[in-house]
Amino acid sequence: MGKARLKNLDYVIFIPYIIMSIIGVVMVYSASANIALQNGGSPLSYLIKQLIFVIISIVIVAVMTAMNIKYLRKPGFLKFLLYAFILVLIGLLVVGKTINGAAGWIHLGPVNIQPAEFVKFFLIIWLADVIDKGQPEITLSFRSWWDQMKWPLFFTAVLIALILKQPDSGGAAINLAIAFILFNCSGFSWKRALGLIYGCVVAAFLAFEFILVPMAKSDSFSNSYQLQRIVAFTNPFGHAQGTGQQVVNSYYAISNGGLFGVGLGNSVQKTGYLPEPNTDFIMSILTEELGAIAAFLVLALLAVIILRTVQIGVRSNNTYQSLVCYGVATYMSIQTFFNMGGVLGVLPITGVTFPFISYGGSSILTLSFCLGLVLNISSRQRMERRALKVARK
Repeated sequence: MGKARLKNLDYVIFIPYIIMSIIGVVMVYSASANIALQNGGSPLSYLIKQLIFVIISIVIVAVMTAMNIKYLRKPGFLKFLLYAFILVLIGLLVVGKTINGAAGWIHLGPVNIQPAEFVKFFLIIWLADVIDKGQPEITLSFRSWWDQMKWPLFFTAVLIALILKQPDSGGAAINLAIAFILFNCSGFSWKRALGLIYGCVVAAFLAFEFILVPMAKSDSFSNSYQLQRIVAFTNPFGHAQGTGQQVVNSYYAISNGGLFGVGLGNSVQKTGYLPEPNTDFIMSILTEELGAIAAFLVLALLAVIILRTVQIGVRSNNTYQSLVCYGVATYMSIQTFFNMGGVLGVLPITGVTFPFISYGGSSILTLSFCLGLVLNISSRQRMERRALKVARK
């Protein structure tokens, strides 16, 4: 059956994924060679790591596509992952490696692993399983919904709170978005869901405008890395030599690129002006070197993957499979939104990478687990449709 699922691979998803991975390898090398030299390393160091990550990710996609999904749904396995992630995230608060102000990394030789990234995949498969197994009781009434969902809600809140404590606001927000969508797809009243969405938007705006911004501007929180990003967001050019440097130089990179770019490898901003050019701001460098048209094409490729994932979820008659697809689509959409929002200065910088393009093993591997699972579901649908056609004949 595994080989049959690989033969029925959904190329509408797989081909854009491969193209984006290749673009990512090229752009990581272009954006990082200068940084590596400045740090006394080889200009090929980031390229080699990224290439290894991509090769591993392709293997993961193949394995996830071929495997039997039931192994991911074993109660003992999911319970082990839940408690393991909680313990690891607690441990990171004590001994985690700090990068860009967040103590959320495990140092393993030449690479750093970010457990918060893998929590995204875990939340998708765990909540999809919990909600599917809770049917149809959770759709009977709000009381029934609450009885089934109160403990999953509690443990989800614990995971997100631990990620936020690192602090990793971007990772916490993405995990929150995944959980929010899945819980609202569980049979929760659409009226309550709509009211909750409006309430959350209003509360987030009020908290940002009247709590976070005043806190960020006060002297008491001048050393807070996360809050200073808010200061930079509200007035980047007023802090161009400090916390606003990333956003300002991102503007310059995008402006320099125009429609067709200055040429691959010819970026000015990556030569020390724009911090993190190979991770958070790789789309700024891509736009500068290859132009706005190339950036639009990359976004279009990602949109194809996301829309196809949603379509697969809508077509499925299996609740678990539909929820997995909706969770993966939410994950990729919100991550893209946060990354591009930071690059364009319409959102505070959250330290979120761009899917499949930015340098970062944890992000690529997590996305590969998700994409492989979606391809698995798509292959199952294709095989079922073909079997149905044969039966009708």
